[in-house]
Amino acid sequence: MAENKLNLLADFPAISTQEWKDKIITDLKGADFEKKLVWRTPEGFNVQPFYRQEDLHGLKTTTSAPGQFPYVRGTRTNNVWAIRQNLVVGKNARKANAKALDILNKGITSLGIRLDRDQVRYQFIKTLLHDIDARAIRINFSVCACAAPQLADILVRYYGRCGYDFKSVYGSINVDPIKGMLLHGKPFEREHITAILAATVNACKTLVNYRVVAVDSVILNNSGAYCAQELAYALAWGADYMTMLTEAGIPNYLAAREIQFNMGIGGNYFMEIAKFRAARLLWAKIVEAYKAPIFTHALKEAAKMVVSAETSRFNMTIFDAYVNLLRSQTETMSAALAGVDEIVVTPFDVTYEEPTEFAERIARNQQLLLMEEAHFDKVVDPAAGSYYLENLTNSIAAEAWKQFLAIQEQGGFFEMVKAGKVQEAVAANLKTRLNDVAKRKEVLLGSNQFPNFTEKAAKKIKNLQCNGACGCGHDAENAIPTLPIARAAEEFEALRLETEAAKHQPVAFMLTIGNLAMRIARAQFSCNFLACAGYKVIDNNGFKSVHDGIKAARKAKADIIVLCSSDDEYAVFGPQAWLELEGAKELFIIAGAPACMEDLQKLGIQNYIHVRCNVLETLKQFNAQLLNK
Repeated sequence: MAENKLNLLADFPAISTQEWKDKIITDLKGADFEKKLVWRTPEGFNVQPFYRQEDLHGLKTTTSAPGQFPYVRGTRTNNVWAIRQNLVVGKNARKANAKALDILNKGITSLGIRLDRDQVRYQFIKTLLHDIDARAIRINFSVCACAAPQLADILVRYYGRCGYDFKSVYGSINVDPIKGMLLHGKPFEREHITAILAATVNACKTLVNYRVVAVDSVILNNSGAYCAQELAYALAWGADYMTMLTEAGIPNYLAAREIQFNMGIGGNYFMEIAKFRAARLLWAKIVEAYKAPIFTHALKEAAKMVVSAETSRFNMTIFDAYVNLLRSQTETMSAALAGVDEIVVTPFDVTYEEPTEFAERIARNQQLLLMEEAHFDKVVDPAAGSYYLENLTNSIAAEAWKQFLAIQEQGGFFEMVKAGKVQEAVAANLKTRLNDVAKRKEVLLGSNQFPNFTEKAAKKIKNLQCNGACGCGHDAENAIPTLPIARAAEEFEALRLETEAAKHQPVAFMLTIGNLAMRIARAQFSCNFLACAGYKVIDNNGFKSVHDGIKAARKAKADIIVLCSSDDEYAVFGPQAWLELEGAKELFIIAGAPACMEDLQKLGIQNYIHVRCNVLETLKQFNAQLLNK
């Protein structure tokens, strides 16, 4: 019997891109392909609905290997990242040391330590690091920029007295004066910053695997910056520090080797993977520009971007806080797949309390699961070759580079911060994003969409005070504008907490009538809409008449009556309901934007909720009417 063999090339001939597109256009039945399927990203470029192998042609991101310049596929030939937890030291060094030892035994391989200015003393550091083997983990210090040279000197002395080979210790000191300018309005001058950076680098020369200059673009991410904006600013930020160091006489390879990027991880899964890949590519190109006169091996090695990635606080919420775990998990996956050097998972409860031991344990385990059970550490750059991700990487790189060049034309990142232009641009972007959240163009599960109807949050919120003072006198006044730090859900949370604090919780009653499918859909929409303000919602199967529905609503002591039906039927049911409710105390709402809206408005019916509403502003208006009775 003859054996039949399948010949894929012969039996399934290749289909051209145009044929695919023609088929899609046919299926769209007259709808515009560009408007319907091409996504215009907030970053400023278009994303096509499908990509093919031909779309990889000419992309430079596909021509390098892991560990090879320009490092788009990673700076290493493995994907093992450091699992970092940040430690709040407080005033008691022994207590902080005990906690550090405890968490180091629970899977942490990188420790973040925030020090106050008055804690930069040899004895304090010695107590803090007691029994911690600095050769086994990364230790990252954050301290006031003015105290950084002193800390570097203390670490060199301490590690020397411990008998460590200086090449065996890894970590960072995170000197970042520009961050202080952005957060606290500190009036640094360029010469002052240059002196601090150079002094810290020189004090830490023997610790060859310590990076002492930081670019903390995570604060931009927490202010609502989109991927390309954060990346462009981070690159310009790093380039300014690179220039300052070389102007101070630091060799180019050493200057590049001293810079660490602390970047945020947003919730746009694939975009974030592409962002980190593009970041390595562009930073390598920037460092290459400092070759004088040749691109030495040392400089090429120093061009490897070191990235500590931190999950975003911008999209974290107080209500339905366990959803924060879902957000931070996908963010962590993005960073891990993108090949960053270390990851900080922000504990899910940080929005309303000092993180508990439980929240910190979950945050550690989120990374351990990806590494030990999902084996994310076993594959280098799995995005490579993906038609979509390679194009996304290229598009983000192009947009970020365009913005980077525009920053350079304005004098560089430092000059823009000093003039308040960076703060202004981020604030404008934040305003846009908050407006998108208000209109549900950007969805925050549990806050502006599908809230937990019965949750109360006021009792779990603890007043946390964050003292940003560094003790060196730069916080006396804000000489320059500061960066707006906000969370996307804050305004919705304030609205709901206002309702929670009221003497009476408004009750919203769904008067469902008429077309079965439409009344069910609109009742569900309305319940979710009104629950975002913390109202109690009562859904119903349906009523035979408007009169029966209003009677039932009054029996339920409803403050809001929502008429849920079809557009055609509103022309009849709307006037009936309004006639019976005229002069009554209940707030009357129609679910939808029917064609007869103008006629209904002439009768006096002014409240409508639908998909084009500004949800936040509408609910604020309702609160003003309902809570001030």
